[in-house]
Amino acid sequence: MFEQLGLIGCGLMGGSFALALKRAGLVKRVVGYSKSPSTTERARQMGVIDVEAPSALLAVSGADIVLLAVPVSATEATFKAIRHLITPNTLVMDVGSTKRDVVDAARRVLRDHVGCFVPAHPITGKEVSGVEHADANLYNGKQVILTPIERTFTVQLQKAVDVWNALGCHVVQMSPQAHDAAYAAVSHLPHLIAFALMNGIADQADGKDYLSLAGPGFRDFTRIAASDSKMWRDILIANREELLTQSRIFQQTLQSLEKLIGDSNGDALEQLIEQASETRANWRIASQKPNK
Repeated sequence: MFEQLGLIGCGLMGGSFALALKRAGLVKRVVGYSKSPSTTERARQMGVIDVEAPSALLAVSGADIVLLAVPVSATEATFKAIRHLITPNTLVMDVGSTKRDVVDAARRVLRDHVGCFVPAHPITGKEVSGVEHADANLYNGKQVILTPIERTFTVQLQKAVDVWNALGCHVVQMSPQAHDAAYAAVSHLPHLIAFALMNGIADQADGKDYLSLAGPGFRDFTRIAASDSKMWRDILIANREELLTQSRIFQQTLQSLEKLIGDSNGDALEQLIEQASETRANWRIASQKPNK
């Protein structure tokens, strides 16, 4: 049981975390701060937070658990705003989709208190943003990646594992570098492709007509293109090296398929399609894995 959650960023991810903690009986009080006072007020009206803080620093005052639910580009500035009230007993986490940049910011700013920080990436979300979409069930059954560093305190790391487990999450640990390489491939690149596909069709003279004829397959494939533009701008730039590596690999694979189509090499094309089909059929996300 935590005495107080200091919530910085009262949107979808932060608001859902607060609601989940409350429902699980893991926190007595939630003090929240957002850059937009109307967001903080709305969070209080919804019962997401109990007290509105006028600053990030005051949201942390008296908190024994702190969650940064801000854009990754705002992480360093947020650390600077709260560092003076972080104690050796504080558990500090984030929910950012990139980890190396966040860890580097923590090292620069938190310094001696960097051991209190346990970087986290919950693999969940919605295409819509805002506290009005906060959901206590958002994290239940989902995977959460923790990326501790060599200076992370063992006690704080265990607290983080316990919190996410208590919310019904499947917790995985890896290095920040391994995280960013993996999610460039399975998250950031798919978003980039979805953005490019939608723009590529929309920019054609008959694009609107083509879109009007699209079916469920296209809807499912492009669902993530509706994601928050500012958030994904930050993610794609923050993880640009790994993302560009994955983009080049994808382009090479696409060109190989294009060549087979151009050569009318149906047998080889079928083999590559079958390979992709089998890989997809045998793939299971963490929440689909049978319990052992």
